[in-house]
Amino acid sequence: MPFTLPALPYAFDALEPYIDTETMKIHHDKHHQAYVDNLNKAIAGTPNENKTLAELVAVAGTISPAVRNNGGGHWNHSFFWETLAPASGAAPSGAVVDAITKDFGSLDAFKEKFSNAAMTRFGSGWAWLIVKDGKLEVSSTPNQDNPLMDVAEVKGTPLLGVDVWEHAYYLKYQNKRADYLAAFWNLVNWAKVNERFAAK
Repeated sequence: MPFTLPALPYAFDALEPYIDTETMKIHHDKHHQAYVDNLNKAIAGTPNENKTLAELVAVAGTISPAVRNNGGGHWNHSFFWETLAPASGAAPSGAVVDAITKDFGSLDAFKEKFSNAAMTRFGSGWAWLIVKDGKLEVSSTPNQDNPLMDVAEVKGTPLLGVDVWEHAYYLKYQNKRADYLAAFWNLVNWAKVNERFAAK
């Protein structure tokens, strides 16, 4: 079956004022849709046609750049939409926050390390909170790579990720990536992050 674009789990305007409606429409309906369409074109008539997205991502280093880039784009964005939720004002809680405190010293220390990974990712890419060898780590990847790929510098199971491609924030924040990252913390779906942590 060809891959399909997943629906957003909330309305386009649900993340206002932190991520604007127009950015969400373009990011989901144009950018993510393009990754899905180009992935389907790249795998059509090849042995990769019957593989799952997880299977494609796992062998990214052995497949064509078109499949790697678009498959990664599809996986990363599907993950990202579920990482976000309308701002609730509730403080982060749950087992993953306890683990963050244990492995980074405090939630604030983790946020600083994560934001620094996102800020220092040159060009386009992602920053991640991952589980690696039973501990939490922060990493970043270029382009549409992710920590599940065989080519990742730091491999692990992603719990939280942020998109730092300019298309994720440029309409509202222009070149101010730091302002976008500060806003991101208002939208983290900690219930989903805890769910991923429990399933790791």
